Amino acid sequence: MERVLKFLTRRGNVFTILTLIGVAVGLGLGIGLRNSNGEAWTKRDAMYLRLPGDLFLRCLSGIMLPLIISSLVSATGSLDLSVSKKIGSRALVYYLSTSAIAAILGSAMVHFISPGTRSDDQNSEDCGGEGGSTIDTILDLLRNVFPPNIIAATHQNTRTEVTQNASIPFEDRDVNVRTVEGTNMLGLIVFSLVLGITLAELKEVGAPLLAVFSATGSAMLRITTLIIWAGPLAVCFLISGSLVEQGEVSEVFSNLSWYTGVMVGAYLLHGFVVLPILFFLLTRTLPFQFIRNISQAIFTAFGTASSSATLPITLKCLEENHKMDTRLTRFLIPIGATVNMDGAAIGVPLRVIYIAQLCGRSLSFGELVSITLTSLAASVGLAGIPGVAMVVTMTILGSMGLPVSKIAFVLPVDWLQDRVGTVVNVVGDAFGAGIIGHLSKADLKKIDDDNLTSTIVEDQKEVEEKSPSAELVN
Repeated sequence: MERVLKFLTRRGNVFTILTLIGVAVGLGLGIGLRNSNGEAWTKRDAMYLRLPGDLFLRCLSGIMLPLIISSLVSATGSLDLSVSKKIGSRALVYYLSTSAIAAILGSAMVHFISPGTRSDDQNSEDCGGEGGSTIDTILDLLRNVFPPNIIAATHQNTRTEVTQNASIPFEDRDVNVRTVEGTNMLGLIVFSLVLGITLAELKEVGAPLLAVFSATGSAMLRITTLIIWAGPLAVCFLISGSLVEQGEVSEVFSNLSWYTGVMVGAYLLHGFVVLPILFFLLTRTLPFQFIRNISQAIFTAFGTASSSATLPITLKCLEENHKMDTRLTRFLIPIGATVNMDGAAIGVPLRVIYIAQLCGRSLSFGELVSITLTSLAASVGLAGIPGVAMVVTMTILGSMGLPVSKIAFVLPVDWLQDRVGTVVNVVGDAFGAGIIGHLSKADLKKIDDDNLTSTIVEDQKEVEEKSPSAELVN
């Protein structure tokens, strides 16, 4: 009994338990309110119910940019350049490998189980579509890596729009590359990394500016600590607000039971089987304690459906619960929250192949490979906000000649897919930080030893300069 009370009253456990209660109450409240009058709520009423949660997300979003930029600059600037390259290379290999595994897993499960062929909604009528080009998505990714205005990048990004006119060949249609509202996170990350590396090379000259970024990052984390105590209540209202908007929940899951089962199964298999096994193989440590340490971030990710909004809590879990080096967490997690989107890599091919099955279209091996690779490429740099994977799905549907309008078939469970996918994103980032932290222990120890040696030498010089013998020589 004493051990149970000690567990329940520990600061980190209290918040995790409160968040779990918030998730459970939100699910119960949403289903209960939805069934109270037998029909879905209006969008306005649902908006009122979500308001506390929306305010919470706005607070977290408000500190997200200064936290990410300051953390990246200070972490990169405090690391030796050779060590930064090593850690960055390890991170790149991990991100690409796990995202590739996720995309292949999602494509394979939906292809072999074929939930679309088992659905009552299967209909090959009106399944023609106007093809597009996924090259525009990749080109936009490259353009956003190099923003022309770093200030504008905080609220604008680049997007290519092609004039839709079936009478004109695709190659001859007007192409409009324009700026749209939305943070260009990739461009900001590249700028922050370059600035941090430059400040590290400048050494003493860059130290004052580096100290400013370090202090800013610490201040943002302190503010985050205050904000996240509203998390359990916010999560409750966000989940209940999403549920009351849905149609009859039992009917939705009945019609989409096969798709929902494959979708949830793929996410859980990747996030809580594949990644933990990878963690165990590379660190020789059982993953259960690690999962427990990041449980607070997992529940928050499910409630907010935003890996960006969960980022400060992921940092807090890794630094306070798992005792990870802040130089690593503040370098890896902001990057991972932008470029490591395992949830999207699974979810996008799931939607596309399922819709193709509904249309009665048999996809060739080449088309399956194309969908998988495009999903993998498009998942890199996705904004960590709710619903963004749906935009990529629509782009790929167009490129495959499938009707974008058929996306409506998966919309009834999109609220669930968004949340479970976000959990996988956050878990993937956290496991990546844990693995890379383990592999980088020797490199970080070498930096600490070199810094200690340098400090001792400088102290000895100061003592010698102040000694009486030195004064006599002078």
